[in-house]
Amino acid sequence: MVLNARRVAFLVAANTALAPFAIDAYLPAMPALAETIGASIHHTELSISVFLFGFALGQLTCGPLSDRLGRKPVLLGGLAVFLLASLAITQVGTLHQLWVLRFIQALGGGACVVNSAAIVRDCFSGREAAKVMSTMAMILMLAPLAAPAVGSGLLYLADWWLIFVFLATYAAFLMWLMGRHLPETRDPGLPAASPRQVVRNYLSVLRHREAMGYICAASMSFSGMFAFITASPFLYMEHYGLSPAMYPVVFGINVLVMATSTRVNIRLMRRRSPQQNLRLGLAIQLAAALGLVLVVATGLDTLYTIVPLVMMFMGVIGLIAPNAISSLLEHFSHMSATAAALQGSIQFSCGALAGVLVGAFEIDSAWPMVATMLAVAVIGNVGLRILAGRAGHA
Repeated sequence: MVLNARRVAFLVAANTALAPFAIDAYLPAMPALAETIGASIHHTELSISVFLFGFALGQLTCGPLSDRLGRKPVLLGGLAVFLLASLAITQVGTLHQLWVLRFIQALGGGACVVNSAAIVRDCFSGREAAKVMSTMAMILMLAPLAAPAVGSGLLYLADWWLIFVFLATYAAFLMWLMGRHLPETRDPGLPAASPRQVVRNYLSVLRHREAMGYICAASMSFSGMFAFITASPFLYMEHYGLSPAMYPVVFGINVLVMATSTRVNIRLMRRRSPQQNLRLGLAIQLAAALGLVLVVATGLDTLYTIVPLVMMFMGVIGLIAPNAISSLLEHFSHMSATAAALQGSIQFSCGALAGVLVGAFEIDSAWPMVATMLAVAVIGNVGLRILAGRAGHA
């Protein structure tokens, strides 16, 4: 199938941008939301982990549906669920209501995002797929950069509920955009898998040693990112005293560096393989995590020491994510949505667990975040070396 690369990247990025907006837009409003529902900010932050678990399940179940029914029907159905749940969240009055509705919202979001990588894989392969995913990721950087700023502005105009009205409106816009401009990219000649075959497909990915190395690398990097995202409202605004108005600015610095590293990844692809860039990104993340542990252990942790190191850790995700995913899907072109679903499910589950580790114990320091970031950086580096072996050096 021949499609314009930039157009595919834009449409898929617009779709996948729903996730960072759903996660990041309400971060500046976390204290206000916690006050409304009568919960602590730490327990309210756990709604991020609940969302990630729902996102993981949505991808796991809707990936095979996408391979069976096609990309568009699954995508549009997920958007409808996301839209209705977003509107319902505006009426929550308790912590448990928030958790339940965020989980349902995430199920719809997972059905959307699982199609993104599959659509790219339907249309491109090899280095070209990695380049398109990098272009898509660079466009995506605008979402988490803009999301906290948008959330802060909506919080100023009304209250936290307006953020979820905005998310519902964005989902409605995506339904129109995808329905009108996105063609069905799944090859109709591919046979539809039975439920038993779906299970066998998932097992075939889990048994693929090299593929699991790429999944480990992407999942651990993602976990470190969500350890920071979960901790950042408390850590930046409560612990270090940053104002809600300045929070989006400091948060956005990380996204700018991510966008830069994504652009660097595209340029490096001219003379390096995706696997080499992946290993480089993981090494930089480990160095940044070690630096964070050092400054906290020595009592030198301030915004001026923490922010640059977090920026370094988060920034190289632009080197890690597109290369890990494209390397994984290269082995499963015949069931790309299923492979992407398993990868996404493991990735978001790990991110959710990292968020729980950071927020569940209500420890008023930077230690839960930096310890989690170091642990996942070590696992990501070691896991890729052990599981991918020589392929990780290619």
